[in-house]
Amino acid sequence: MNKLLTPQELADCLGIQVSTVYQWTHQGFIPHVKLGKLVRFRESDVSKWLEDRLSPGRKTRRVEVADFGF
Repeated sequence: MNKLLTPQELADCLGIQVSTVYQWTHQGFIPHVKLGKLVRFRESDVSKWLEDRLSPGRKTRRVEVADFGF
């Protein structure tokens, strides 16, 4: 069985405020499970959710800047 995280545990893992976890839940931004009045988060769902948001970053440090003719 997959471990269920509380909102506080998830907030601690992500390094965010628990109020942000509740806001994301209310907005449907993060996958969650409702158990009556309780909200829980499956570790596997959260891991996949994070993977889906992973940014590969740029291949170089150079950033092209528009030439405004100054």
